[in-house]
Amino acid sequence: MTNEEAFLRIDFLSQELNKHNYQYYVLDQPSISDYDFDMLMNELILLEKAYPQYCHSDSPSQRVGGEVIKKFEQVRHKYPMLSLGNTYSESDIKDFYQRIMQSAIETENEIEYVCELKFDGAAISLWYENGLLTRALTRGDGIQGDDVTHNIKTIPSVPLKLRGNYPKSFEIRGEVVMPHKSFEMLNAQKLEEGSTPFANPRNAASGSLKLLDSKEVARRKLDCILYAFYSDDLPFNTHSEFLHAAAEWGFKISPHYEVYSSLEGIYSFIHKWDSARKNLPYDTDGAVIKVNDFQLQKMLGFTAKNPRWAVAYKYKAERVLTQLVSVDFQVGRTGAVTPVANLIPVPLGGTTVKRATLHNADVMQNLDLHHYDFVYLEKGGEIIPKIVGVEHSKRLIGAPAVEFIANCPECNTPLIRMEGEAAWYCPNSDHCPPQIKGKLEHFISRKAMNIDSLGEGKIEMLFDNQMIRSVADLYQLTYDQLIGLEKVISVDSEDRKISFREKTVANILDALEKSKSVPFERVLFALGIRFVGETVAKKIARSLKNIDEIKRATVEKLLTIDDVGFQIATSVVDYFSNPDHLEVVEKLIQAGLRFEVEESATVNDVLAGKSFVVSGKFTIPRDELKSMVELNGGKNVSAISAKTDYVIAGESMGPEKFKKAQSLQIPIISEEDFFQMIQKK
Repeated sequence: MTNEEAFLRIDFLSQELNKHNYQYYVLDQPSISDYDFDMLMNELILLEKAYPQYCHSDSPSQRVGGEVIKKFEQVRHKYPMLSLGNTYSESDIKDFYQRIMQSAIETENEIEYVCELKFDGAAISLWYENGLLTRALTRGDGIQGDDVTHNIKTIPSVPLKLRGNYPKSFEIRGEVVMPHKSFEMLNAQKLEEGSTPFANPRNAASGSLKLLDSKEVARRKLDCILYAFYSDDLPFNTHSEFLHAAAEWGFKISPHYEVYSSLEGIYSFIHKWDSARKNLPYDTDGAVIKVNDFQLQKMLGFTAKNPRWAVAYKYKAERVLTQLVSVDFQVGRTGAVTPVANLIPVPLGGTTVKRATLHNADVMQNLDLHHYDFVYLEKGGEIIPKIVGVEHSKRLIGAPAVEFIANCPECNTPLIRMEGEAAWYCPNSDHCPPQIKGKLEHFISRKAMNIDSLGEGKIEMLFDNQMIRSVADLYQLTYDQLIGLEKVISVDSEDRKISFREKTVANILDALEKSKSVPFERVLFALGIRFVGETVAKKIARSLKNIDEIKRATVEKLLTIDDVGFQIATSVVDYFSNPDHLEVVEKLIQAGLRFEVEESATVNDVLAGKSFVVSGKFTIPRDELKSMVELNGGKNVSAISAKTDYVIAGESMGPEKFKKAQSLQIPIISEEDFFQMIQKK
């Protein structure tokens, strides 16, 4: 390929990929398959490496991330990023409306107001010069913010290059949000890795922007919705004109805005979205009312903290008052200690709440919680109950403050707090009872060893009878040990006895024997190494091939593996530096578990580039079917989207999934169709 040919091809690929990004992430109208998009992107990346002089500043290859910085540069905002004044009552909205009318009494035209949704995310400022994204800043303190351009470029809905007739230089502001689906996937991954999940999508979005590794930001599937325009030379007369034009330039603008000239219209918008917002794919916590006319905005001006021409109406979360009974401290599988409040039961949001997490020591301290306090409850994100305040007027005289414990409530080991983390941990990971039970339960779970004849209750019985203390002990269990094992439990105020009968014991021993054929990557995941989730375990196993290579691996060696960062690499090295862990692994090897990758782990690539959703019941276990997808080069995805290539449907497939696949015209194939597909090669 000549230099000229390379230049033309890179230019063509950049334009095509930017177009497809816009159609998929902004218009929600994909016009190309996931596979074809990836092929174009791979070609562009290879060409840019071979001909770096022709790499565009707006190249879509920047979407995948990869840039790692040491710290964020602080940059001063050209226009201060002031926050809006908040109100929770309609009477305040009326006061705002009347103030505008009085201030603009000489205005001849009817005053219009734009009503928009208030997005619950992280505020962002984007600068464009000659149609190219040049800088992205967080709000910071309103005067200066962090330069997070390298992270913002990974968000597909943020245009790197504009289209149409746009101003030469301007600032546009909006909100970086984490959609509910991305939030659920991120927290599921964090739980797999043994780390603390985010409390809500807003914290997740804000925390993601502060990551130094843009590649990790790209994986978090953020979105960005824009809503404000700043320039020394305004090319519009009204805010609504700007919203229309910005959408044509390629920005993602929320379609859920209305223009009203009456107080009744504003109220109707607020009332409509109080319930309708719950059906949106991202969090909103209110409505924003702005004067539409830019000249009138300029005339009204600003206070020291807020614009006079806009106000935010915050929707009230349902709040109830109840009394604190006690505080328990729970130890999780990773050793993190979580305080949990026991409450007098109270109805909230359609359920009866009697327990609420207090998250960590900092939250407890900020609440200034005392024993037997009356506390206010809300549902965080309208899902999880949380204590949001204390009614000090009801505090009992002399009631002592609730103190966070200094020692583990289970094994009495002094707790530690790791740098940069809010949680306190019990470091006695191999001898603290709840941590041991947590590791055992993780080991037998479906995505790990899939020993379905055991479960949380049976594991607890075995542990309490001192029959197991590590995962290796499971494979030493015998029929004589298990038969007749009993436990008394209380059900509906009645004591009931459960015992291991002959069939139960046979099923347990059979399941343990079958688990010896579980592939190495799942065995590695089952060990419960901190921060090593299902995907990372698979990549480490397939890269290093066997347990001996992993034992010998240095941090530097592990860092060469895709998706393995410093935190994961350090955790793996630490795990295999512990003699107790090495002893457990050796016992598992002797028991016959697989500790090396089978050659058949890469059967062929007949499904390369294709993504599959597996739904329903089949003649073989669903996980086995998913493994066959991967063994033949395909990719498993959890949810149906326009990028899904096939849905493998079994008995009792969910009707909603079936409808969605049909609406997106995604091929729905049977188990037999799939087998024929992989036998073609």
